[in-house]
Amino acid sequence: MRFVGLIKQVYDPAEIKPQNQGPELKLEGVPKILNPFDEFVIEECLQWKEKLGGEVVIITMGDENAQEVLRTALAMGVDQVYHIMDIAFKGCDTLVTAEALSKAIEKIGGADLIIAGKLALGGDTAHVGPQVAAFLDIPVLTYVSKVRELSEGDKKIVVERLLEGGKEVVSSGLPALITVVKDINKPRYPSLMGLRKAAKVPIPVLSKADLALDDSIIAKEAMVKVSPPPPRAGGEILQGSTEEVVNQLLERLFSQKIF
Repeated sequence: MRFVGLIKQVYDPAEIKPQNQGPELKLEGVPKILNPFDEFVIEECLQWKEKLGGEVVIITMGDENAQEVLRTALAMGVDQVYHIMDIAFKGCDTLVTAEALSKAIEKIGGADLIIAGKLALGGDTAHVGPQVAAFLDIPVLTYVSKVRELSEGDKKIVVERLLEGGKEVVSSGLPALITVVKDINKPRYPSLMGLRKAAKVPIPVLSKADLALDDSIIAKEAMVKVSPPPPRAGGEILQGSTEEVVNQLLERLFSQKIF
């Protein structure tokens, strides 16, 4: 089977300080890291390859610094990596990103299972995985916390999905795309030998022309403003005896239709 993982390099949220915020984020000097959810993407691909055989291909899109996350993936044991990079993609939105990723997947020969993180820190849109599936016209299963069954012969996947109130078990045919949450596995650490080898591997770069994307592929949205949430209003302290306070509380709850 061929497993394709989609990963991304993001700004380290722990290093974004209040002074970085304004009409737009000021990110000069802020270090970048592998999107935290994408560690689980790589690990899930590797675990299923170990169970079923096949190959693991990891794809990312970004500037030249994004090769760092691909080398991390190589050090963890993936078979191939591809880097989508072109000045035309600078500032692109999730729709452009998803189309470029889908074209890259088609170019390398497709996949039996595509795995992405539930979202990327920074944008927090959770758009890209489902949009890639839409471009490829394949099923998508989101917020997957466990893959119960994966069968190449039956072309079937069964997963557990996280819901607000619990979990649900759903199945789909293959090929398919899933987005995963952090509870799905425990990522391995790249070995020192793996890191040394990965540092020397030439990484294939796919440009806009390589993906046969024309000039009509442009971002349809732009960041207008970034600001911290407004301060929370102070709470109300109810006065009186215990009985009076309980009655006041119940009146407010009923008036707000909480009960």
